[in-house]
Amino acid sequence: MRSCLELVVAPALGTTQSCTTTPHIATIVFLPNTINFTLPTSSPSRGGRPGPHAPKRSTTKIDTSKPSLFTQQRDLTPPQTPIAEADHDEFFAQVENPDLRGHFPKQEGPRSTVAPSDPHSPAWGTGRIFTQPRSRASSPPPADILKHKKTVEKAEILGRAGIRQPLAERSDSHDRVFAHADWTVVPADQGNGGLRNAVQAAVRNDKLTDKIWVGTLGMPTDALEDTQQKQDIEDRLATEYDCLTVFCKDSDFDGHYTHYSKQILWPVFHYQIPDNPKSKAYEDHSWVYYVKVNQAFADKIVKNWKRGDVIWVHDYHLLLVPSMVRKKLPDAKIGFFLHVAFPSSEVFRCLAVRKELLEGMLGANLIGFQIHEYARHFLQTCSRLLCVEATNDGVQLEDRFVDVIDLAIGIDPVALDMNRDDPNVASWMKTMQDRYFGKKLIVARDKLDHVRGVRQKLLAYELFLNKYPEWRDRVVMIQVATSTTEQAELDATVSDIVTRVNSSWANLAYQPVVYLKQDISYPQYLALLTVADALMITSQREGMNLTSHEYLFCQDGKFEGHNKFGSLILSEFTGSSSVFGGNELCVNPWDYRQCADAIKQALEMDDEEKQKRWKALYKAVMHHTAEHWFTAFLTRLEKVYAEQHRRDTTSVPRLSINQLGRQYQKSERRLFILDYEGTLASWGSPNDIILTSPQRTLDVLNDLLLDDRNTIYVMSGRQPEELDRLFKRVPNLGLIAENGCFLKEFGSSKWVEMADPEKMRDWKESVEGIMEYYHERTPGSWIEPRHCSLIFHYKSCEDQESAARQAGDCASHINDACEEQRVRAIPVEGAVVVEPIDWSKGTAAMQIFEGLKKGLAPSVEHESPVDFLMVAGDGRDDEVIFRWANELGVDKTVKHVTTVSLGSRNTEAGYTLTQGVTGVLTVLQKLAMLS
Repeated sequence: MRSCLELVVAPALGTTQSCTTTPHIATIVFLPNTINFTLPTSSPSRGGRPGPHAPKRSTTKIDTSKPSLFTQQRDLTPPQTPIAEADHDEFFAQVENPDLRGHFPKQEGPRSTVAPSDPHSPAWGTGRIFTQPRSRASSPPPADILKHKKTVEKAEILGRAGIRQPLAERSDSHDRVFAHADWTVVPADQGNGGLRNAVQAAVRNDKLTDKIWVGTLGMPTDALEDTQQKQDIEDRLATEYDCLTVFCKDSDFDGHYTHYSKQILWPVFHYQIPDNPKSKAYEDHSWVYYVKVNQAFADKIVKNWKRGDVIWVHDYHLLLVPSMVRKKLPDAKIGFFLHVAFPSSEVFRCLAVRKELLEGMLGANLIGFQIHEYARHFLQTCSRLLCVEATNDGVQLEDRFVDVIDLAIGIDPVALDMNRDDPNVASWMKTMQDRYFGKKLIVARDKLDHVRGVRQKLLAYELFLNKYPEWRDRVVMIQVATSTTEQAELDATVSDIVTRVNSSWANLAYQPVVYLKQDISYPQYLALLTVADALMITSQREGMNLTSHEYLFCQDGKFEGHNKFGSLILSEFTGSSSVFGGNELCVNPWDYRQCADAIKQALEMDDEEKQKRWKALYKAVMHHTAEHWFTAFLTRLEKVYAEQHRRDTTSVPRLSINQLGRQYQKSERRLFILDYEGTLASWGSPNDIILTSPQRTLDVLNDLLLDDRNTIYVMSGRQPEELDRLFKRVPNLGLIAENGCFLKEFGSSKWVEMADPEKMRDWKESVEGIMEYYHERTPGSWIEPRHCSLIFHYKSCEDQESAARQAGDCASHINDACEEQRVRAIPVEGAVVVEPIDWSKGTAAMQIFEGLKKGLAPSVEHESPVDFLMVAGDGRDDEVIFRWANELGVDKTVKHVTTVSLGSRNTEAGYTLTQGVTGVLTVLQKLAMLS
């Protein structure tokens, strides 16, 4: 079933335009819907239609769920906190409104349009919330797969080998029941809540009329042996819920998600390199499962793709999907967004499959990150590990350009405000105010893992109470911590800290820390954010922290008597910190003294300053909304795809010699700017060839110069003295040396150095020292000094893999160390070129154009100095002059502009020539004959 999307295509956000595309809006690891089964002894727990093979009988539901923040909870019983008061359980265990859920089902409703921004969902395959099969995967995956070649085919064969650990509370007879059980489609509690909110906001505001989700059910499916049942589930999700289901073996998905994604990628992306034996045991063979699941996603997309579809892949679970799809669909429009942090190259390079992961991401047309820091890390990593050219705008590959942007996701304020209208929120607010009357509240909600910094937060709070005794008995910290099965040691450590704090300062009427190792209901959560005096987030690394955005929104004074404008204490290592611009109380979570002082500042801040800070923070929250993120990314994707498609060599037309000849004959003042190496002559090294130009090249240039109406400049990366030797038999020829750093004007014999010699000496001394360091460690390499540039050559090295790695490190080192000196290191084939940023072939061309203007007679000064401009080149450094020339043609400054590329890379040039040097010389020769 195909459908239509109305998507922003116009430059201005907010405008819609009908089109006939159907995008796979989100390729995500978990679909927004899953399946809940009704076993013979249970009944449906949520709305939905029974499956086609449902047994007709009266049933009673077996409660297998545990409390969750965003789902219905009736018997919410928190664990005892140390020195808990007798009525503590009942306080956090009232019956909630059964109509209020944190998910958004297919039907619209005033309080069903928001998903948890950070749902803290349970582990895959636990069956914690719904009645679902248990995983048949062994855990850990069999280690003997390491003895074999790691391919998908081997994985399928060897996945059954090895010693499997028994699975708790599962039997084949129990599993077989699911294959014929009644089932219903229900909103999933796993997945990316921020993404769901963004899509929902776009749908609500008519920015998106349809979408297709691609993902798994978020549950084990091996027990569903009935092929027809799987087909029925897949068909219903596709036709009624806009979901394409990816079915994977339990062992494949467990190896992909539980082991590789969560125990290898997640720690590394958050600067915590796995170093415990268990993690290292998974690293090699779980990669095979990661590849298999990514391939399953790619195959599902390729099978359902139609020309014009948009494919948007999300997060670190699916890093390989963009390139896998690109191989099958070269013209596909693919976006990728990473919701977590991207680490520095020093951390990322620790991954054994670092190149494969980067190349997988680079299959996209547009790659998005939350903040500039993550985008910069990605670009530096690509430059260093792949030895490709990375600019501020993206990555230049051999045959195409990949754009890279930073675009922070946010919350959906409209849906969040609707949920605050629930009566339970106001009721909980009153209850909390009564209970904590006269106390300042510091609140927090975090997953209990090493990344979220719960331990650091509690230690800082303990230091605060010790350092500032006047605040004892006047402040309470409420820490909601959703525990995980992998963090038993951390759980024990945090519990010990809570026990110590409460043992030191608690009394019959006061408990300094309320520690809940569970989630609370959604109304409780919103009420807690509203009545809080401060929110404290001490994550050690986090892509964004949308809890802080929700907190700031809930402090807007909507409820009478709650105009607190509470303070926000936020770790500097969260993406949100970059968005808020210093108006929060920014802390280093490892600096306990700073965190303790920030707590004091938050509690003692005067109302005027609190309001001033809150207004600035609220403005940022309302700008970086989920809807803005969604529409801005897709609008940018449309733009970069069109630009990349236009620049692709297969899309650039061939040069028409006849048309060029007609323009040439009509012109009176002509300017030619021609590249030398690869355009007028084949490439060569000054070390192994005699510096002479081919005779045909010299003859063609001399023939053109016989016409007084022609002005010709040859541009090159070579040094001035080399170009003098090459073209000494072509009088009156203009020359551009060292890619724009030196200029010999047409008809002159004197070279002009465009760059400042003093500045050249300063940076060259620094760069030479760095290059020497890598030269000593790279046998076979050599350094070529030029007047305004330095080149590190490694093409002749025997060990190319090691040499390329050293070259990548060299380029990264120079770019990091010499950024302020306005130079850049650019990896090219077999070399690293270091050149000044401020001087290029483009700046030289502008200088030439201005000089020609000055030479015009007073009567024609208002006119362009030329009416015919031809630029020809073949390399990366020619693109800037193509762009400059094209702009002169677009704004009609020059009547006839022709830009020609001979390379195979994507290009800004308006035309291509596939015959190389011979083709260019033939064209120029024919033009000379027309004079």
